[in-house]
Amino acid sequence: MQKLRKIGLVVAILTSLLLSACAVPGNAPSEQGSVAANSGEKVKIRWWHIWAADGPEGTNWQVLADEYMAEHPNVEVEITIITGDPYKDKLATNMQAGDPPDLFQTWGGGVLWQYADAGLVQDLTDVLAQDEWGDSFLPGPMAVYRHNGKVYGVPWRFGMVGIWYNKALFEQAGIAEIPQTWSDFLTAVKQLKDAGITPIALGEKDKWTGHFWWSYLAVRDAGQAGFAAAQDRTGSFSDPAFVNAGEQLQQLIDMEPFQAGYLEQGYGDQQVVMAKEQAAMELMGQWAFGANSTVAEDNLDNYVEHTGWFPFPMVDGGAGQATDAFGGGDGFAIGINAPPETIDFVKFLTSKEHQAAMAEAGLAVLPVVKGVESSVKEPVMQVVLQHFGEAEYLQLYLDQYLPPAVGLAVNDFVQELFAGTKNAQEVADAIEDVAQTELSH
Repeated sequence: MQKLRKIGLVVAILTSLLLSACAVPGNAPSEQGSVAANSGEKVKIRWWHIWAADGPEGTNWQVLADEYMAEHPNVEVEITIITGDPYKDKLATNMQAGDPPDLFQTWGGGVLWQYADAGLVQDLTDVLAQDEWGDSFLPGPMAVYRHNGKVYGVPWRFGMVGIWYNKALFEQAGIAEIPQTWSDFLTAVKQLKDAGITPIALGEKDKWTGHFWWSYLAVRDAGQAGFAAAQDRTGSFSDPAFVNAGEQLQQLIDMEPFQAGYLEQGYGDQQVVMAKEQAAMELMGQWAFGANSTVAEDNLDNYVEHTGWFPFPMVDGGAGQATDAFGGGDGFAIGINAPPETIDFVKFLTSKEHQAAMAEAGLAVLPVVKGVESSVKEPVMQVVLQHFGEAEYLQLYLDQYLPPAVGLAVNDFVQELFAGTKNAQEVADAIEDVAQTELSH
């Protein structure tokens, strides 16, 4: 079944892209961009991304680049693929040399803002406001590219973290309603334990998996203003909201809701525990449903049938809103020296037709533009998309929102909370100590 799904994915990608090639782009390029792209003058766009050429994303980008070049014979799109951590290193090296790529993969947040502050990426604020392009994007994903009132990138694939749960195990434990508050959630955890069911799957050896819990509680406690204040140094990561997040997480940890050995197990183990229905919940991104399906093996049908999703619960007295989300994804930024045709090319890549094709092919699980919701077919993913579309504020993953050292500190010190070697106040203070060094300049 898995092989058939992979074959089907490739066929869907190619079919969708061929169909989209015959369509008129939904995000019409600006007049200036159209004139530039069709001027006849030879132009090269240097595009860096991280996706293997023989993978679905790499295949997608090459097909679209070829299509664009066929429509604009004067434009050459030169793709450079650098996978994994070497991409970030090579990008940083070129940025330091003042030679940014014309178009490059970005996750938004702190690293992109550093490049923007250094004058190395283009401000897209005005061009996004010129026509329907800016209004075509969902507001949540756009927020992570906005810095000091200006926009320095656009998304092409994004998503949010939430609670994936097993409906059959909830029913077995007598849980009739989805938890709306943190108190409700802890009550559900107790009901599951009382029924002899492991409440939560977690692979905390990898650290980032556990940081989701602390970070989402901080989103609920601190809200957008609290995170912005901690980042711009008008506030602190040791402020009460962040301490509260740790204390609330400690409440959960004290209930011992995770599978045995979770501190020594990684994300792959967490996937198997959920896919084999050995735990009732996990806190994970939009990819979890598809990723877990690949390891469900002979339990695949049951896993698909029993899986549901709900947004992270609210906390009493928190500054966050119910529609606030926590997540991340992929986007495009344009180097400061890029030719004008690059903007037209990015409009082409992020058109409604191409977003719909990528969603149907499974590349953009949650589309980032409006009007293509029907391209998401899986019922549980439609639930995720509904909440994703309602998000006005999306807090980016902290290791992308903040300088790398601060993001690593969050992962490391939150793991100590899980391990019982630091308390909530100590975790907040330790993160703040690193933030003072990395953010106070």
